[in-house]
Amino acid sequence: MRRWADRVRFVILGGSYRSRYRWPVQHPIRRNRSRPVSSCLSEVKPTMSEVTCHAVENRRDQKAFLELERRLYRDDPNWVPPLWDERKKLVGFKPHPFYLDAEGQTFLARRGDVVVGRVLAVVNHAHNRTHKDKIGFFGFFECENDQDAATALLNTACDWLRERGMTVARGPVHPSLNYEVGLLVDGFDSPPTFLITYNKPYYEELIKSFGFEKSQDIFSYEASIDILSELDPKMMFIMEESMKRFHATTRPIRRSHFREDVRIFLSIYNQSLKQTWGYVPMSEAEVDEQSTGLKHLLIPELTSIAEIDGKPVGAGFGLLDYNPIIRRIGGKLFPFGWLHLLLGRKKLKRLRLVSANVLPEYQKWGLGLVTLYPIVPASIDFGITVGEFSWVLESNQLSRGTIQRGGATCTKTHRIYDRPLTDPDTNDRDDASQTDSTS
Repeated sequence: MRRWADRVRFVILGGSYRSRYRWPVQHPIRRNRSRPVSSCLSEVKPTMSEVTCHAVENRRDQKAFLELERRLYRDDPNWVPPLWDERKKLVGFKPHPFYLDAEGQTFLARRGDVVVGRVLAVVNHAHNRTHKDKIGFFGFFECENDQDAATALLNTACDWLRERGMTVARGPVHPSLNYEVGLLVDGFDSPPTFLITYNKPYYEELIKSFGFEKSQDIFSYEASIDILSELDPKMMFIMEESMKRFHATTRPIRRSHFREDVRIFLSIYNQSLKQTWGYVPMSEAEVDEQSTGLKHLLIPELTSIAEIDGKPVGAGFGLLDYNPIIRRIGGKLFPFGWLHLLLGRKKLKRLRLVSANVLPEYQKWGLGLVTLYPIVPASIDFGITVGEFSWVLESNQLSRGTIQRGGATCTKTHRIYDRPLTDPDTNDRDDASQTDSTS
């Protein structure tokens, strides 16, 4: 029964039952035992409130790691559960190609026998090779409203990163900028759209009090589809001139060549963002994983590939906001959740306009508008009433200006933080000792 259930999960995500990759013999969260995680835990002493931290080492710990999220948000009307099988992959509990070039470790914080916090620490080797730095990352942070617990948990993650030679901790990312990213700091009045993070409002204070400072904001913009269809005259002129200049044409992703076209999109995505803050190109294995995962979620009519003389130069797509359905099925695709996901999508009214990427040599010529514009009338035909552009980096002034001129307004802000990994015997421990002496 379990094997049959696993096959159904793989099929609905567009993959095959047998993996195409050879995964490391050891599980990602338990690799590199030559550098035991126990050494970075030894310095984290229980506080007066009995908070202790430990690495996730077994299935019981994994279950507790996932269950904490359910418990913290069970009464929050805006929380949407993740697709749990996908969550298990991204935290390293199941194989995922991201961890072929990264190492990660999940941690739990407990007060007595009660789990009060969790976090994932990640060393992304691809990032450090690309940017020639030593930045470690944290993600999937969840915690009760308790600064002692948050401090102990983040200290543990930072110790683990420091042991591996990292000089800065950055996050939250889940587990990199190619996936869900950022801490929600503004826009708690509505649920997130599909694959956009959500968290408790008090997390900002927990993270800032630990010493993290803002590195970059990312924004979500929203507009009615009717407003987007009435393109600003100046923008319409730029788009039309660009089409004339380059003889550009557009087409949707072809159902008969779905995997090929998705790989074209991801290739353009990789090339177009080379100069973007924090960006790391997806590996071939990640591209393949993403293309299979999108197979049953993308609507071809809500995609666009721009071509010049038959050469793909731009790609954009809108992704339906599946969150209303995911909330109803509790984030579980099996046994019948996948059926609700597929049959219920015609009733969805919200579209996440994820990306409109153009090859570097064609950027700043209006081809982004050329790529994106065909999606709008197709969205109206599909029954979409609201479009959300998410997410957009604070430093991407060109895209932000274009979106705002198109009539969209900022509705949510997520934040990425940095913190230097100072010597553990100085600031961190001094702060901790002062906290203990006053408690």
